[in-house]
Amino acid sequence: MSDFDTLRRDWLAHLGHERRLSPKTLEAYGRDIEQFATFLTHHLDAPPSLKAVAALKPADLRAFLGYRRRDGVGNRTLMRQLAALRSLARFGERSGRLTAAAFAATRGPRLGKGLPRPLDAKAAAAVTRADSRAGEELPDWVLARDAAVLSLLYGSGLRISEALGLRRSQAPLSTADALTVLGKGGKTRMVPVLPVVVESIGAYLAQCPWRLAPEGPLFVGVKGGPLSPRIIQLAVEGLRGSLGLPGSATPHALRHSFATHLLGRGGDLRAIQELLGHASLSTTQIYTRIDSVRLLAAYDSAHPRARG
Repeated sequence: MSDFDTLRRDWLAHLGHERRLSPKTLEAYGRDIEQFATFLTHHLDAPPSLKAVAALKPADLRAFLGYRRRDGVGNRTLMRQLAALRSLARFGERSGRLTAAAFAATRGPRLGKGLPRPLDAKAAAAVTRADSRAGEELPDWVLARDAAVLSLLYGSGLRISEALGLRRSQAPLSTADALTVLGKGGKTRMVPVLPVVVESIGAYLAQCPWRLAPEGPLFVGVKGGPLSPRIIQLAVEGLRGSLGLPGSATPHALRHSFATHLLGRGGDLRAIQELLGHASLSTTQIYTRIDSVRLLAAYDSAHPRARG
């Protein structure tokens, strides 16, 4: 194992044990550094060493970003990869193994300030109903399961990973049973459960053919194992066609819809931040921009003097 590989191993262990990053984030960062190592092997005509990495210039890092862009990678992924490289370099400096100023000096690509695209209330409600997929040749319990997952995304603002991470013992039996959700960075939060969500989960449990262990997953696949997020994504893709929804209709759009509709009905921004599990209020404030856009569009279309 090279000294660069050793540094990479120690850095990932640090992120997992001390920073407590999620397994998915660690997997993405590990993949980012592996792609960087592959690039350097070709770029330098040799596998990377700490000495070679310390000698890199910003031009070398820009060449890596260009290499990744030619593979069709977008700006957000490039920014994440650059953030991973900077984190690795800082860890190397703190441990006395690497001095690499090029990482901090390299500017990343600019990110567009696009807004999340929520569904309107009618469309969001339709996506969460099992009868919206009545024509599909799937078992009733599968349709009920998918509807229950989607109800949690829209009704409680969960991420899809959070919904699929719930255990059978956490299934709410009434609206008095708030959910304790394990979110990003291993942080937990409490979220309320609407009656329609309780009903949807109850319908799924009544029809599920598998015996669910209390500490096993609440939502299972057709063979009884943990449910893949891709199954829920495919379900929403099918609903886009049957309900005539835009391409922006995704499982995560239901979480955006949850926040936007709460804010539109006078919900407190701080409370919405806590419900979503955002570490920073600035992340939640993007929904105020969505609501402003919606109000201005309504004004432009309805006010008799709006068009001059």
